[in-house]
Amino acid sequence: MSSAPRPTFLVLNASLGGETGNTAVLLGRAVAKLSENATVLRATLTKDYGYTELRPRLLEAQAILIGTGTHWDSWSHLLQKFLEDATQDEATDLWLGKPAGVVVTMHSMGGKAVLSRLQGVLNTLGCLLPPLSGMVYSLVNQTAIETGGPGSEDIWAPQDVDVICHNLLAALSAQPRYRTWPVDRSDYAKRWIRE
Repeated sequence: MSSAPRPTFLVLNASLGGETGNTAVLLGRAVAKLSENATVLRATLTKDYGYTELRPRLLEAQAILIGTGTHWDSWSHLLQKFLEDATQDEATDLWLGKPAGVVVTMHSMGGKAVLSRLQGVLNTLGCLLPPLSGMVYSLVNQTAIETGGPGSEDIWAPQDVDVICHNLLAALSAQPRYRTWPVDRSDYAKRWIRE
């Protein structure tokens, strides 16, 4: 009796802290959880990976989990460059219908806006956003959980990464056929302002 093949996930650390930062801790938890049921490919943008180098891994992966820190109310500049370079593959099989999750870390504030905006970008690239597939974790969360004060049970915690992983895996259980709208593939970067 043969079993179904294990899906392949790409876990992309786009945080400036790289493999030693706060985001890496949460992504490490995700890798451990996903590895129970999937093959996990890992990449860290601080190790000079770029879109071109990671494109083959994106093609191989059936789902993606991206982690980033919060830097001046945005994601890392490394992730910005990665997403800009990904424009060439918008709405192609590389992204279309691929379940995507997001983990954002922050010191104190700004992370929820980063999460929402990044999920919007991933959806426009063509990704599927399963329910409860994104979270923000901060020093404030950590402190509230450690002190156990009122409301501490109703904030994102490290174990919520497990829910994201479960929902990404669950999204792979059906393979719908998505359609895409027209995308300018001739010269998406051309100058369009005329003097």
